Amino acid sequence: MSRMTQRRLLAPLCLLAAAWPASAHAGAQATAFAGPALAGVPLEFFMFAIVLAGVAMFHHHTLRIAVAGALGIALYKVLASPFAHGAGLGGLAAHLGHEWVVLANLLLLLLGFALLAQHFEDSEVPAVLPRWLPDDWTGALALLVLVFVLSAFLDNIAAAMIGGAIAHTVFGGKVHIGYLAAIVAASNGGGAGSVVGDTTTTMMWIAGISPGEVLEAYVGSVVALAIYGVPTSIKQQAYSPIQKDERAGVHIDWTRLGIVVFILLAAIVVNVAVNTRFAEQADAFPFLGAAVWVAVLASAPLRMPKWSLLPGALKGSVFLLSLVLCASMMPVERLPAASWSTALGLGFLSAVFDNIPLTALALKQGGYDWGFLAYAVGFGGSMIWFGSSAGVALSNMYPQARSVAAWLREGWYVALAYVIGFAVMMMTLGFHPGSTPRGQAAAPAASAVEGQP
Repeated sequence: MSRMTQRRLLAPLCLLAAAWPASAHAGAQATAFAGPALAGVPLEFFMFAIVLAGVAMFHHHTLRIAVAGALGIALYKVLASPFAHGAGLGGLAAHLGHEWVVLANLLLLLLGFALLAQHFEDSEVPAVLPRWLPDDWTGALALLVLVFVLSAFLDNIAAAMIGGAIAHTVFGGKVHIGYLAAIVAASNGGGAGSVVGDTTTTMMWIAGISPGEVLEAYVGSVVALAIYGVPTSIKQQAYSPIQKDERAGVHIDWTRLGIVVFILLAAIVVNVAVNTRFAEQADAFPFLGAAVWVAVLASAPLRMPKWSLLPGALKGSVFLLSLVLCASMMPVERLPAASWSTALGLGFLSAVFDNIPLTALALKQGGYDWGFLAYAVGFGGSMIWFGSSAGVALSNMYPQARSVAAWLREGWYVALAYVIGFAVMMMTLGFHPGSTPRGQAAAPAASAVEGQP
């Protein structure tokens, strides 16, 4: 299949993915949505689909397309279609007031972790890893496992960027796009079963879902890691073999390594403290991003960060924030009835649609098996490079990843792994509606035993 053919196919796929939530319950939304629609689908979804198709087709102009799309959709809604919080400029102001914490957190984390990744690479720790990593394709697989484990405790952005920094060193700066997709998948999959590993699972925790219910997502994530990890590691070894020996004269900069640990600990402590003791204030201020930057600035006198990285990281951050803002303006009032098939679909949707509002809607609706939902919305975004913040962050380090066609062509193992991991969860665990989120009435799933083995 030619690249042009792939690009032509992406546009309708993105359109269908973006329109699915609205079309699934167009009738139910009629009372809540007052803007123009085509065949029951609000026009915003078509506009968002065009933006996504533009990003997929013209990967050298993704920033301009995303920013123009966000501005265009915002202007359209001000003039012709109400926001969830009101119409016109007042509705836009209220919407931005509701979304600013999420956007600010993402911006601060993406910029802060870009500096952290450089600190880690400059510490020379990646340069000594050939001493312990196997010198064949299993070394590449071991690195993916390391990223997976790190992501259970760290934000997935940090795990992906640490993995990217290590890969840059041990593979001599030549990293295959398929392997980059695997790093993103490992960071997202590793955080899917941990309530401190991903924003979506933290949201579930705040809503009263127990960590044990989320933990079962690791059944799918571990299976998926084996599916995509082996072939992408073999490809990477063939593309640029892992270094067999560490460089001569390497000396670990323990101060820089201490700074990395300090920044990560600050993020973990603040994340846990806010979500366990101050959950009601969690949406009022970007505590996590602010904690990272306080740690970055506090440690600067010891080792100065590489500030020159920030302009490039800012461009990638603005791109992601533009897409998140576009997604937040979609008039999604509800999802299809909670079931295993809906959860599976949400994983594919997460590749093009911000998983934070999807998770919020699912929590509002209730009736899900939360382990399945955590796996779907956490891992699903790995299928396209801009489907998760980890993918966008890694693409700042490796600009060649900013091609949807190349990502799908070389990293298709990730999509296959997602489906197989989900199927294994169905066969071993079965889909069972979990706890009722805090403040919500019990909402039965479409079928509590749908798809039971």
